[in-house]
Amino acid sequence: MSAFLISLVVIFVAELGDKSQLMAMTFATRFRALHVLIGITAATAIVHLASVALGAALGAALPTGPISILAGVAFLGFALWTLRGDELDDDERDRARRATGSAILAVGGAFFLAELGDKTMLATVTLAADQGGLPALTGVWAGSTVGMVAADALAIVVGQILGRKLPERVIKYGAAAGFAVFGVLLLAEGITA
Repeated sequence: MSAFLISLVVIFVAELGDKSQLMAMTFATRFRALHVLIGITAATAIVHLASVALGAALGAALPTGPISILAGVAFLGFALWTLRGDELDDDERDRARRATGSAILAVGGAFFLAELGDKTMLATVTLAADQGGLPALTGVWAGSTVGMVAADALAIVVGQILGRKLPERVIKYGAAAGFAVFGVLLLAEGITA
């Protein structure tokens, strides 16, 4: 349960201000919000399952102390990445607007491709590498998937209510601070291990 909760919180925070939220808002202007969420959920579940498998393999191959130190450094890097910000480029924005056919397939395909190598995927790999056993790894997978879908659902709702006037600066700094806190905690855990 702790792996689920930690993963949920970390990935939720990681997703705040991420380009995936911008994609979710863009798709929600074209398709029904429920179809957008189903597409996001399917893509996220697949990408995060692969991330957990990769993280578990790394975790089994490396000792715990160095993994925690690497995870801490990674999370500090994610904090800096978050401060740098994420934006949809013109091509991604146009693809989201021009999507045709099944809304679920269009959204799912776009999110699957967008999440490959994204910070939430890397954060999931990092979280899984720090866990052991199938129950904890299942918790990481479920928590990271729920965290991302919840953050994107929040973006859709907030986007519909507030339009495009989101307090990006507050979101960006809050998410970066969350990553930094987790990074420092993981570094301390790795050094004392």
